[in-house]
Order: sequence, then structure tokens, then C-alpha cells
Amino acid sequence: MAPMGGGRPGICPTLLYTDAKAAIRQLTQGLGFTELTVYEAADGKVLHAELVQGNGAVMIASKGRGGPFDTAMRHAGPAGVHVVVDDVDAHHRRAAAHGVEILAPPTDQDYGARDYLARDVEGNVWSFGTYAPDIGV
Repeated sequence: MAPMGGGRPGICPTLLYTDAKAAIRQLTQGLGFTELTVYEAADGKVLHAELVQGNGAVMIASKGRGGPFDTAMRHAGPAGVHVVVDDVDAHHRRAAAHGVEILAPPTDQDYGARDYLARDVEGNVWSFGTYAPDIGV
């Protein structure tokens, strides 16, 4: 399959949260994502949100909003997502300053990358680091 064009990422992790608004706040304020769009239902549940970092994106929604994806994810476990960042230490400082749970501090890896691990408000594990797969784009 050919890569997507026009600045569109080819893969977008999708995470469902009990409190999607709290997750969006933590991901934007504490972990440096930029809110691209948020659609809410009349009851305030997040139907769909898109957050971006670099040339990647993650989609966020509220648990219990209905639909096939929500049903399929009902008993799924937390997810792990890796995000490429240029300055791991600065990113880590920002996360720590916003009270994000840090699972592992910035560490130089044997394969030449530097990264750290964090857990979001609902248990998903995020790694932020310099490693990026070479997909030949």
C-alpha cells in the first residue's frame, strides 16, 4: 500500500477514554499534542477528536458513545503508542511539569535512540523518543 499524500498520516492510533476531555487536556497540555478538531454530542461526550504531533495524529473518543468501534473496544486493554519527538528531554520536562505519570525517564537506548515512557489518565502507555521507522518515504 502506498503512503498517503498531502500531509496525511498513514496510521492513526485510536483511543477510547472514560473521560475523553481529561485525556485531551493531558495530551495537549502535558504531552505537547495540538488539538486539530473535537466533535461533541449534546451530552458532552467526545464523539471524535484528532490531535497531532509532528506528522502524526491520534484519534480520541469517549467510551460508551455507541457504534461498532465502541462495541468492539468495550473489553480491550490499554494501548501503547510511540510518538517521535526531536527533543526528548524538553518533552519529558513538560510532561513532568504537568503531572503526567512518568514510567521511565529519558534514556539512551543501545540502538541509538533516546526515549521515555509515560502513562496517561486511563492507563495507556506512551513512549516519546527519537526513533522513527524508516518507511522509505
